[in-house]
Amino acid sequence: MNAPAMHTAALFARVPSRPHGALVARASGAGPLSVPVAGGELCREETAAALFEVYTDEHAVPGITTDTLYALLNTSVADLGPAGLVQCTDAFSGLDAVEFPEVGVCRWYAYRLALSFRYQGARSRPMTAGEAAALALSGYAHTLGASRLDPRRLARQIRDGAARVPAAVLIQLGRAVAADLAHIPDPGNSGSWLYRRLLPDRQRTRHCFDLIRSNVPVPLPLVVRTDDGAFQIGAAPPPGPGNRWARPLRAQW
Repeated sequence: MNAPAMHTAALFARVPSRPHGALVARASGAGPLSVPVAGGELCREETAAALFEVYTDEHAVPGITTDTLYALLNTSVADLGPAGLVQCTDAFSGLDAVEFPEVGVCRWYAYRLALSFRYQGARSRPMTAGEAAALALSGYAHTLGASRLDPRRLARQIRDGAARVPAAVLIQLGRAVAADLAHIPDPGNSGSWLYRRLLPDRQRTRHCFDLIRSNVPVPLPLVVRTDDGAFQIGAAPPPGPGNRWARPLRAQW
């Protein structure tokens, strides 16, 4: 084992790789995503239609929180009532996201809300592009000199990395990757030291990051925060609108 690999193994050994307790999905892994509202469950299209009714797209800023989206959804559902929700969903489903960009925004917001409630006793969010790049390259020390990543190899390395990299380490690495390659502020530079030690090949990291940010559909796992404050890496959910997985630059809690 070479020096970088030994250093990586030693660092990961000092961080618990998995908190106690398995994640339990609210629905089967292949089941449809839904959002719990007012004692019921809304499908993604119903959720998007309700968000559309309260002009949620006007809140399309990088820092909008999932709690804000959920509050807007609850307000809309209460105002519409069951019959109004059925009517607006029927009308909304006929709108094209290319012709009306705000429709696409609301469908992605609905997907994000559905992901948030993926697991019982926890909240989850899409993995950032920086986190995904760090996860894919977590075996860098073992694959030194390997050829450039292609989409299939990238997806496989992300799956393998999810079983190896502690979530706490991944979050810090993801912030550092986004700060370096996308100029997203990393308060306190919390992951810069890890980034330099574990991902020394900046060119390889940029290639991986750019591939994830491209239109190539790569399944990305969820980052999960349990109710006791622990972080875990969840499974890859079904894809979102356009058969794509979310790949935000910022963590979207």
